[in-house]
Amino acid sequence: MFDIDIQNSESLHVTTRHSSQISGQISGQNSGQTWFFNLSKRAFDLFVSFFALLPFALISALVLLVLNPFWNRGPLIYKQQRMGRDCKPFTAYKFRSMRPEGTIKRAANDPLETDRITPLGAFLRKSRIDELPQIFNVLKGDMSLIGPRPDYIEHAKNYLTSVPGYQKRHAVRPGISGLAQVELGYIEGIEGTRRKVYADLHYIANRSFAMETFILWRTLDVVLRRGGA
Repeated sequence: MFDIDIQNSESLHVTTRHSSQISGQISGQNSGQTWFFNLSKRAFDLFVSFFALLPFALISALVLLVLNPFWNRGPLIYKQQRMGRDCKPFTAYKFRSMRPEGTIKRAANDPLETDRITPLGAFLRKSRIDELPQIFNVLKGDMSLIGPRPDYIEHAKNYLTSVPGYQKRHAVRPGISGLAQVELGYIEGIEGTRRKVYADLHYIANRSFAMETFILWRTLDVVLRRGGA
């Protein structure tokens, strides 16, 4: 639909040439159209976050306060430093889905520590309910509803030097959902990040109301099918 073979992304390799081509498209975007699009996108983010997602997040928080002591012992909210727009760090919020750990030991190329996911946390991740507190990041202006997913800050610093085009994906606000997430699924490791970056740069270079609608529809489809990670 958007001139990128996302579905066959397992064989997709991001090269410096690919990244340079897409970066050129990003730099060549019409400033007037970009201004209007960004203003409309921000207005949509605020409206949906405040009037639709915020009430749902508060109700979910109340329910989780009752359930957590039984199936997800520990703090309700998990906070993590992530890399945002212009590569600046910000604090992202989530409903905690894993057993608490003092410091993050997983390196940038290590697999997800699935043994730490709690019984209730597994449901939260599959349903994407764990992402709901990030609407506060959207309201603050750290994030958008749709955009490149922000990475843990220490992993992101590694990718800046090891993944072509990684810095350019931070030209826009990161998102709760994005093209890479709905088409590639959960991404881990440097090789997976290369594929994610290619999709992210394609999204940035081709941002439009049609693209946003497509990602929103695919996000709802993934959530309803409980296709999260």
